[in-house]
Amino acid sequence: MPQTTADEDDPKKVAPGDSDRPEAEPPPVDPPATHAGYTRATGRGRAAKVFRISATILILIVAFIAAAFVWQFYVEAPWTRDGRVRVQVANIAPQVSGQIVDVKVADNQNVKKGDILYVIDPVDFQVAVTSANAEVKNREADLSVKSAQAARREALSTVSTSIEEKQIYAGNAKIASAALDSAKSQQRQAQINLERTEVRSTVNGRVTNLLMRVGDYARSGTSNISIVDTDSYWIDGYFEETKMANIRVGSSADIALMGYSQHLRGTVASITLGISADNAAPSTQGLPSVNPVYTWVRLAQRVPVRVKIDYVPPDIPLVAGMTATVVVGDGRAPPPTWFMNLRDRLAGKQPVTVEAESR
Repeated sequence: MPQTTADEDDPKKVAPGDSDRPEAEPPPVDPPATHAGYTRATGRGRAAKVFRISATILILIVAFIAAAFVWQFYVEAPWTRDGRVRVQVANIAPQVSGQIVDVKVADNQNVKKGDILYVIDPVDFQVAVTSANAEVKNREADLSVKSAQAARREALSTVSTSIEEKQIYAGNAKIASAALDSAKSQQRQAQINLERTEVRSTVNGRVTNLLMRVGDYARSGTSNISIVDTDSYWIDGYFEETKMANIRVGSSADIALMGYSQHLRGTVASITLGISADNAAPSTQGLPSVNPVYTWVRLAQRVPVRVKIDYVPPDIPLVAGMTATVVVGDGRAPPPTWFMNLRDRLAGKQPVTVEAESR
């Protein structure tokens, strides 16, 4: 039985045949850092961390201020993209009735005040004028006869005629004079009606949506032709109520029409003092009808502001209904109060309060 030795039982002993192998070298160990070098590395790490935190805070502050000013611009700055070109339209209606015998204008034709638009058949009105002229002549002759009779009776003494007879002849002369005045009024009315057969434009403008033709019947007081008054253009800007505090009557306005690079200039002429309220309409039993609202969504009401146009570039045609962007003044809202107070504190000034302003 073979005998084992202590060297064979010890696993740390080198096995036979391994005596020629080189021993494994231990892993390299970095030299320990010196105290000064460790301190410098730690200081640089802390400085970088502080810099990152400071930069992040600064970026957040700048972003907050920028967001506040953007919010201020969109909510309170006096500008709107909801503007419309408006114009007055003259609806021309004839003052006499009759068949149209001649149309003097075409659709979209420019006309001036007083130009003839169309002509109504004048034959009946010419006959009326002739009849009125004859009636005037008849009344003039009757007045002449009765005036002479009254004059002769007035020249007679009371022996030849009575006072009552004189008064009767004088009264007949006055009745004849009144009849003559009435005939002249009818003559004048007949002449005016004849002139009204030529329907004329009441404004400078352009014919629009012309649908009449020769042969149509024109009825007195019924509009049958429309003229766009080119002297009456204005802009209606519908501003949100949050912007109204920065809009004043008389302020200048810059107007940009959609599709045109050149701008118009204008002046704020007036501000509407009322808009319709849906909740004011009566409902069942005369009670007010109140619509439900969502308390977490509040849309700002829009208020119409009328802008008078002062200048229009020659290459821009104004068309009622065109969309416009309206900027009142410089288009900027005053800085918010909290920002002004913060600036004053940083500058070492005393913040201005409402009480101080009131004093």
